[in-house]
Amino acid sequence: MRKKNLIGTVSLIFIGIVFGAVLVSGFGWVRPSYGDVKIGADRPPVAQLNADASAFNNAFIQVAEKVTPSIVQITVVSSVKADQDNNPYHFFFKLPFGNEMPQEQEGGGSGIIISDDGYILTNNHVVKDAKQVTVTLHDKRVFDAKVIGTDPLTDLGVIKIDAKDLPLAYFGDSDNIKVGQWVMAIGNPLSLASTVTAGIISATSRSININKDRYAVEDFIQTDAAINPGNSGGALVDLNGAVIGINSAIATNGMTQSYIGYGFAIPVNLAKSVAHDLIANGKVSRGYIGVSITEVDPSTAKAIGLGDPRGVLVQDLVEGGAASLADIKEGDIILKIDDKVTNQPNELQSYVASKRAGTVVKLTVFRDGKTIERSVTLKARDEKNSKTLVTSNKLKNGKDLDSKEMNYDALGMTVRNMTDEERETYNVKNGVVVTDVKNYGKAFNQRLSAGVVIVSADKKGINSVSELTSIIDKKKGQAVLLKVVDNQGNSRLVGIEIPK
Repeated sequence: MRKKNLIGTVSLIFIGIVFGAVLVSGFGWVRPSYGDVKIGADRPPVAQLNADASAFNNAFIQVAEKVTPSIVQITVVSSVKADQDNNPYHFFFKLPFGNEMPQEQEGGGSGIIISDDGYILTNNHVVKDAKQVTVTLHDKRVFDAKVIGTDPLTDLGVIKIDAKDLPLAYFGDSDNIKVGQWVMAIGNPLSLASTVTAGIISATSRSININKDRYAVEDFIQTDAAINPGNSGGALVDLNGAVIGINSAIATNGMTQSYIGYGFAIPVNLAKSVAHDLIANGKVSRGYIGVSITEVDPSTAKAIGLGDPRGVLVQDLVEGGAASLADIKEGDIILKIDDKVTNQPNELQSYVASKRAGTVVKLTVFRDGKTIERSVTLKARDEKNSKTLVTSNKLKNGKDLDSKEMNYDALGMTVRNMTDEERETYNVKNGVVVTDVKNYGKAFNQRLSAGVVIVSADKKGINSVSELTSIIDKKKGQAVLLKVVDNQGNSRLVGIEIPK
């Protein structure tokens, strides 16, 4: 009996030794409890950020903390007047399924507090046709708001709440922004209050043709900071916390109607001017220069003798408008306005839109190989008797010219002389009609098309094909400036290079 107990004791001791060895071995047959597992390394991969990286990181944190309280959430109940398919901003609203619009709808957006007593800047499309506007502050207080005024041409609006001692946004200078600089978008996208995203300025002076009004002002800042429905009216700020733009639109695939890489903001310098007028008068007393302008392409620059393509080309003038009264002429190249370089039409347009009627601006103009200056007093637009930018003249007692036709192979176009009937139809005194334009030729690339009339070449009136041919022959190896008129009476200047 004792022998059996001894054998049993020895067996137990042996089993214990083997089990203990398994526990400390790497076989993994027995696992420790979860409470004993060590999670993570003892120290971070980078013990401490260097001073530059730390300061850069803190800049985002500080801007978010300081600026977010000045951004509000706006909820709007609005009347519906148009089909959502024809409303370029419809994706900023919560719509039912299907294409039919209800009598009323609820939408959302953002706003920026611009005065401590309750004035708030936002987008026109956020508060347009509003029947009820509610503002929620960062501290969760809720106020009813009144629409003070809107400006559809810049898509800006101002509303007012009855409050005091509100945190104000600081407005920077959008004229000094640079492509590549860091920015932050602050607003309430997709009803997510106080959202901050970051990116860079990816382009400036961008026109996206979202507003179809002929007098609309589009000079957007483009950014890749994420902007989504609900961000409209929120702030685009730099790393000093200065507002440089009012978030207004997004690039969308048309299906999800959400951010796909780029958003667009209205420059704050334009927004400040509009906000002042809306608060003071409930509307904008905008000045107009009275010109139709286009970008200068290389062919046009060569035709005018400018050299490099720069400035904007005056295509036509409003009769009796500010520019015509200040000796600005068709074919002039406007290089600067008040010493601000203007290489895109919307750069000039945006600057003028920030000025009131009666303001005097200085234009630097290239004309006939010389640079000259002209002072222009901006005029208000006559809303009731607004004239088009094109002046038409009706032919009286015109004479038929021969029907000679000429094919300019090197230019890819064919022209012929006009009849009296055609001159009556086009309301021109002279010209030759373009009858054919070859695809991808020089004329095609300059957007000439069959049916337009060439009324002048090299600033000389054209009465026949032979006169046009004579000018083209003299300009071989150079470029010629043509003035063309379409069958709607619209005219434009276009440069076309003439091969040797």
